Amino acid sequence: MRKILPAALAVAAVMSGVSAAAEGTSVAWGPCPADVAKPGLQCATLDVPLDYRHPDGRTISVALSRLASANPAQRRGVLLVNQGGPGLTGLDFPVSLVDAGLPQAVRDAYDVIGFDPRGVGHSTPVTCDMTPEQTVESVNPPFPYGPADVTKAAESAKTVARQCFAAETAALLPFITTANTARDMDRIRAALGEPKLSYYGDSYGTYLGAVYTTLYPQRSDRIVLDSSLGPDGYDAEALRSQGLGFETRFPDFAKLAASSPAEYGLGATPAAVRAKYFELAERLDRVPAQGYDGTTFRMITAALLRADVALPALARLWHDLDVNRPTALAAAGSEADDNFPASYLAVVCGDSRWPQAVETYQRAVAVDRIRYPMYGPYAANIRPCAFWPGPVEPRVRITGRGPSTVLMLQNLRDPATPMPGAVALRAAFGDRARLVTADQGGHVAYLNGANQCANNAVSDYLATGRRPAHDTFCRA
Repeated sequence: MRKILPAALAVAAVMSGVSAAAEGTSVAWGPCPADVAKPGLQCATLDVPLDYRHPDGRTISVALSRLASANPAQRRGVLLVNQGGPGLTGLDFPVSLVDAGLPQAVRDAYDVIGFDPRGVGHSTPVTCDMTPEQTVESVNPPFPYGPADVTKAAESAKTVARQCFAAETAALLPFITTANTARDMDRIRAALGEPKLSYYGDSYGTYLGAVYTTLYPQRSDRIVLDSSLGPDGYDAEALRSQGLGFETRFPDFAKLAASSPAEYGLGATPAAVRAKYFELAERLDRVPAQGYDGTTFRMITAALLRADVALPALARLWHDLDVNRPTALAAAGSEADDNFPASYLAVVCGDSRWPQAVETYQRAVAVDRIRYPMYGPYAANIRPCAFWPGPVEPRVRITGRGPSTVLMLQNLRDPATPMPGAVALRAAFGDRARLVTADQGGHVAYLNGANQCANNAVSDYLATGRRPAHDTFCRA
């Protein structure tokens, strides 16, 4: 997920100005909706089955975008792209990649295809009829100091889950899953008339890509997975792993802040900066300031740790909060509507069976308060998934069956999808994959840092098919 502030993620809208395309026919490209219209970007829709077990039953629409090859004579095929989430829109992601520096050789080789996954944005959207406060707390519950806080969060989570399955789109929710989105991707491939699909996905998009290439190994061309979840996807343990990721990444920020104690006033040593984190979080829990309570402070810190370019702004924010000076970075507010949290919950709760007992989360919070005190209790707290109906189908098991066409890229100090998840996914793929590890911090490695070894590994693979013969380490 390339967005910096999770609570300011993409807002859904009603589909307008987009041409329709029936499954099994060529896609009729036309103008994009006004909120995603960009030079050169074309859009369309595709009807897909709601439930692939009943392919002739009810259909929903998936919105597509295309940034056509810059050099049709060099065109190899299509590159489908996904920026993670889940719940994030994707129609404008092809343009975002170009703006971030997608090399010309890659632009020449592919039509870059974006899409709003099922349930999201300009695709048939889902809702849980959440209040503005619920749109935040359903994904980001308050920081738990003890068992009573988990019990209180459980009541809120139960209410949201009940609302989701009482809302007008309740019948869609069981089918807004990673496996069904992967099946939609193959419908997109077929509608575009392509025998194979190349793919770039980051963050949660890595799990989506892993599921696609597991379900359709012979239709997978060049598959790039950047900043990977483990082979079980975005489940309770993946969320808890962000406690480890925060602790692994934080020293990069602490070093920067401590290098300029006169400017930031957060301490002259990394240890002092770490102590300041706890001081500020606990103070803001007692007395919120400028829209920041302790939970928001922790959440925004975790979000800004995802990019090196954001670290100076994070240090200035801390300083402003510490001295009670107006901040340049306002606290994230509620969503304009609930499409992001509703579709996020549909996927993460519908992909896996989460623990149901409140006591399980209370124990997890207590354990992670010791293991990862900076962020662990927050990541271990209960979510609406504890009260979600069970998945409608078993989770896709990632294996090594299929051609060796997967390239994985991973930052060594990733706060959101930490290294152990990538190592586990690499092991599940076996010889199908190669892993390139970059000695840098932050979430999302490709075109998002200064490590040219890492960037070149992906660009070369997409443009030429050259992939490292073995797992590779890119030094800082």
